[in-house]
Amino acid sequence: MTWLRRLKTALQTPIWTLQLASGTKSFIDNPIIGSRRLNALGLHQSRVRIAERMCRWRRKRLAAKVPHEWRDAFERDGFVVIENAVPSEDFEGLRDAILSQEWPAREMRQGDAITRRIAIDGEMLAEIPELKRFLGRSDINALFHYVASYRTTPLHYVQTIVSSCGGEAPDPQETLHADTFHASMKSWLFLKPVTEADGPFTYVPGSHRFSEARLKWEYERSLVDPRSIDRLSARGSPRVDENALIAMDLGAAEKISVPANTLVVADTSGFHARGSAQCKGERVELWSYARRNPFLPWLGGDLLSLPGIAERRVGWLWSLRDRLERQMGQPWQSVGRRRAIDD
Repeated sequence: MTWLRRLKTALQTPIWTLQLASGTKSFIDNPIIGSRRLNALGLHQSRVRIAERMCRWRRKRLAAKVPHEWRDAFERDGFVVIENAVPSEDFEGLRDAILSQEWPAREMRQGDAITRRIAIDGEMLAEIPELKRFLGRSDINALFHYVASYRTTPLHYVQTIVSSCGGEAPDPQETLHADTFHASMKSWLFLKPVTEADGPFTYVPGSHRFSEARLKWEYERSLVDPRSIDRLSARGSPRVDENALIAMDLGAAEKISVPANTLVVADTSGFHARGSAQCKGERVELWSYARRNPFLPWLGGDLLSLPGIAERRVGWLWSLRDRLERQMGQPWQSVGRRRAIDD
């Protein structure tokens, strides 16, 4: 079997090498990225530093179209909170149409939480004109582009988080973590109020900046054997504790409790978490996500963002993973047509 392993390594090495110029982040799945010897020489830290410089260059070119108060809040904190994001005359219709109807849904369990997602596709956009107007707004999209550092159309979902639903293990999303080593945009338009008891989005202000202290921390974590730490950290979404935050000159995480019709947009390369719910309940939101190769110099060029394609991507992705479940895994299981607020 030794020669088979050697052959497999020889065939995969060119792929692992090419992945260095992409957003690939797993220390355990790519032995070059996870190489302690190469990381001691600065491989991981260099990838982080180059990605951060490219991000700042792209954001500089995208900044002009973002309202200055949103841009200033983002640069300070790493997230933006926009209350009454949808005009009041549209919000009630948008919320009621989404919550009252059944749509094809998928679910995933992590610890004691269930996440349900419903794709915002062409059918939903045609059915709910208020939703189409909101997602088509130039100011909102300018903010999405700025935080993502690319002109790319995010993947959009209706997302429901059902907390404290009886799992044996804790929800891993409740531990402060970074999604990856480079800019990654996520947003939440909350359809219902979110109190501290509901497990609000939590973020460490300023942790989106790759300071010298953050770069030192990135270097030190790159030297740890990925087989000796938790699976999510080993795969490139590092967990962080209070001592590490102090070492990076960062303060405590902020719990972002908000009224309904509040949009939160964040760079999730900063440290964030899902707040711990104090009782069983559900959080319902429009959830959007955008992440591209951090080393590209151009702002656009994303063919998957073209109209007619962008709204079909989620369905294509789910179908692909269904077909290649054995090779890729498929954590999102179909649960048929469901309402966002079904138990």
